[in-house]
Amino acid sequence: MKIYADRFPTAARQLLTDLLVVAWVYAAIRGALWLHDLVQKLAVPGQKLEGAGTGLADNLGDAGSKVGRVPLVGDELTAPFQRAADAARSLADAGRDQQHMVDQLALALTIAVLIFPLGLVLFGWLPLRLRWMRRAGSAAKLAAVPAGRDLLALRALVSQPLGRLNRIAPDVAEAWRRGDDETIDALATLELRQLGVRGRGR
Repeated sequence: MKIYADRFPTAARQLLTDLLVVAWVYAAIRGALWLHDLVQKLAVPGQKLEGAGTGLADNLGDAGSKVGRVPLVGDELTAPFQRAADAARSLADAGRDQQHMVDQLALALTIAVLIFPLGLVLFGWLPLRLRWMRRAGSAAKLAAVPAGRDLLALRALVSQPLGRLNRIAPDVAEAWRRGDDETIDALATLELRQLGVRGRGR
């Protein structure tokens, strides 16, 4: 399997395209990470709320424990502190819930931002690139054997524009059927040149 063409113009175009694709993917990932970090800043109030609620609940719990040691009325005095501590824990839970929602939002937006650019690469550029690699590799192998050059010539007859075929010979199909070596070689070379592959001896 060939990765790049043998001929300079095609190879340079492929290399430039590959570099642009790499830059495109890098920019998409960096942009998605930047958006993720930006959205994560929305979780800061939730973090502060959780910290304040947890600290207040702990302090109220400690105060209630100390008040509870008062003889006779300790249990009655502890109840308000316990209710206040429960309310503070509810605030802390709300802060945690807010952070969780922000985390989910950041993840969803990151995935949404990456779907389009990565989808273009995976379903647009990559299949075409792999297809060329397979075709070029097969063509290079075919070019090394006489029968393979016949197949390349046949493919050129089927796929190449009529204008190019007419420049090879006035009746190029008839020349190919007769097994004219010059015509077959010219047709095979035309097919190889389109792929950017050099044939044997070229």
